[in-house]
Amino acid sequence: MTNFNFQVTPAGNSKFEPSVAVNLLITGIMVSVAVDTTTGVPLIGLYRSLDGGFSWANSLLPLPSGFDGAEAPVVCYGFPSIFVVTAHVFSGGLSGTTVTYTSTDNGATFSPPVIVGPGYGTYINNDETNVYIDTSQSSPYLGNMYVSYNHQFNVANGGNSTAFIQRLKSNSATWDQPILLSSESAQVERPDVTVDLVGTVYAAWVTVSPKFEFVVRTSVDGGTTFGNTTVVSNVVPVPSPLPVVGYNFRVLTFAAISSDRSVGPFTGTVYAVWQDNRQGYADIFMSKRSPVTGIWSAPVSITGAPPGSENFFPDVDVDPQTGVVNVIYYSNQVNGFDLDVYVARSINGGATFTNTRITNTSFNPNGVSPVPVPLIGDYIYIASVPPGGYIGVWMSTQPGSQTIFAGYSDQVIT
Repeated sequence: MTNFNFQVTPAGNSKFEPSVAVNLLITGIMVSVAVDTTTGVPLIGLYRSLDGGFSWANSLLPLPSGFDGAEAPVVCYGFPSIFVVTAHVFSGGLSGTTVTYTSTDNGATFSPPVIVGPGYGTYINNDETNVYIDTSQSSPYLGNMYVSYNHQFNVANGGNSTAFIQRLKSNSATWDQPILLSSESAQVERPDVTVDLVGTVYAAWVTVSPKFEFVVRTSVDGGTTFGNTTVVSNVVPVPSPLPVVGYNFRVLTFAAISSDRSVGPFTGTVYAVWQDNRQGYADIFMSKRSPVTGIWSAPVSITGAPPGSENFFPDVDVDPQTGVVNVIYYSNQVNGFDLDVYVARSINGGATFTNTRITNTSFNPNGVSPVPVPLIGDYIYIASVPPGGYIGVWMSTQPGSQTIFAGYSDQVIT
């Protein structure tokens, strides 16, 4: 089967900003999350599939005491039956706090929320969360969990935002102190994390001030310390909203990063992916780090999309068994307005990519709204389904309202 679309959530109140993770030992078990306004307020929707994405059970994760909303969820997998969800929770729009929910039974049940990065009024807002568990096959830090977030401070006065990361060591119940990754003088967007085959941690983010850059720092001791900042590439930001008549949704530029943890010819290669306007329209660019030289390659477009089309919200994941690189993104290339979801795939270490439309029907980002909507979420996600498959999740208005869909393929490309 390939490129089958499944409706994950029912139509109705908006659901957006989906993430998905797959049990690497039993790949039919999948957990997805999204911002879910079914009850009228933003909460974290939890969606669980036991049949490879064909059907999904829907529920909502509880808020911690004293909070009245949640957003920016991400889910990840850890051996043997662990799923962890991070989210940004808030009270009256203030005191934005990063929390985690943990399941040790393949997503059947989750622990109450645990506060990782507390927020305080308008002074500190920890947003744009991310989470990664080390499942690398030759890592001495197997099971370490890394949570990253955008640490916004002095929000009431404009303030600034920095990239933070926190670690929970394997078999520990106590989170380490947060590490400041970026300069306090730089303004950043949402950090991302990946771990290579031997446990090297790569933390990435995009700075938006004083200039746009894709930045990475590396840890070779399981997240205890991080080396100097490396600028992977300058970034030309895409306009927000995109310059299409009838668009009004915001388009933030986030970093996406993944490493080849397979035992193959490209083991150790790290892939950085982002949206970029350097060609005069939004397109998806990639740079890769050589495991031999440690040098990042010059960025290249990976979509083959028509000039003038808008391609955005990329996410990347590398298959840990085969090394296939999977990148998901939105594009309006079919008719210049309606959106579709595409997946770019590479079997040769990112030298070339094959791009495939995986949505069955293009959809209007505004749904049935008579005016252009201001938000369709800030990201979509993809997770590898070894060996050689993938599951992608995205927001579609195909049913009329913002609804989560999934596209699954178990086709091994050659």
